[in-house]
Amino acid sequence: MDKMTVRDIEVTGKRVLVRVDFNVPLDEESGAIADDSRIQATLPTIKYLLRRKAKVILASHLGRPKGKVVDKLRMTGIAQRLSQILGQQVGVATDCIGPEVEKSVASLKAGEALLLENIRFHPEEEANDASFAQQLAGLADIYVNDAFGASHRAHASVVGITEYLPAVAGLLVEKEVYIMETLLTNPAHPLAKLVGGAKISDKIDMLENFLDKADVILIGGGMAATFLKARSYEVGRSMVDDAKMDFVTKLLEAVSRNRARLLLPVDVIIAEELNSEAEFKTVAVEDIPPGWKIADIGPQTVKLFQDELAKCRTVFWNGPMGIYEIPRFAAGTEAMARCLAGLRATTIVGGGSTAEAVIEMGLAGKMTFVSTGGGASLQFLGGNKLPGIEALSDKTPR
Repeated sequence: MDKMTVRDIEVTGKRVLVRVDFNVPLDEESGAIADDSRIQATLPTIKYLLRRKAKVILASHLGRPKGKVVDKLRMTGIAQRLSQILGQQVGVATDCIGPEVEKSVASLKAGEALLLENIRFHPEEEANDASFAQQLAGLADIYVNDAFGASHRAHASVVGITEYLPAVAGLLVEKEVYIMETLLTNPAHPLAKLVGGAKISDKIDMLENFLDKADVILIGGGMAATFLKARSYEVGRSMVDDAKMDFVTKLLEAVSRNRARLLLPVDVIIAEELNSEAEFKTVAVEDIPPGWKIADIGPQTVKLFQDELAKCRTVFWNGPMGIYEIPRFAAGTEAMARCLAGLRATTIVGGGSTAEAVIEMGLAGKMTFVSTGGGASLQFLGGNKLPGIEALSDKTPR
């Protein structure tokens, strides 16, 4: 990475504002943290700063409060969990800007940490408001971006703040960028892209970018319906992205002119409705009846994909193979997770719901790397610049 990192600057005794991604999933009933992986991922940077006696100010969003204070999205529970993990008290501020926050920061001692209140309680955050960014910057001497999962957003705490402080990457961001750059420029071949999920729009650039880089691209999930329809299959009432049909058609045509082979499901699990009570069955893709919906890849497709992945030395996976939230439609996703976990290959999971599934199955430790940024990793692998990374200081001035 050609950006400065936290290792390149003196932090001892300095007030260091670290943008982290503590947007963890919460239990719907209790509001408790359901998975603290994103907190764990940022620990190397936080511990690095604390050991060097910096005054650490942590800023994150949680959920989608849409610029308003939402009590269930306060950062108190995050601070409690972080305190337990670190073995030292992490205070939580009453807000993320203002006189009271400034007093809390002023009372910080070297080697202590303070977590600001949910940054998205202020609409100015997502608007990248200059005044708001300047107020945040006023709390610190140095800015560190360790929120890879938010780095594709041009928000005040990600981009705007870099106008007012020396800005460097944290250790997690450094690692994420290294992994993604290697995937783009120097992966071990054969290289497979396993792509699922419902939306095609956020994967367009990546799919195009890897036609001449990957050896095989395997398509599952809800987006498979659009690909199947583009090949003139009946897909019933499956969700089809008609706005992207031209792109899919051109992509299928381009496959023959490029390196990558593209594999679609040969059988699927279909249901009359996508819920836990509806009737469902397995059919070949040429036998999908009108009125039914694709809910998961079928067992023959699982075997086909497993056989292809077993040949590969590098696998990148983004997007579940079916409606993973409904147990009867989770078999395809679970099979792919177990397959990747058993490969003698570099296996990279591209964040988002895919990471959640792998973590829920207890298989994250069997993967080479589980990214903390679904949207950010897709944008990066699509050959696009991430605003939050571009805004950081270069190692060598251009």
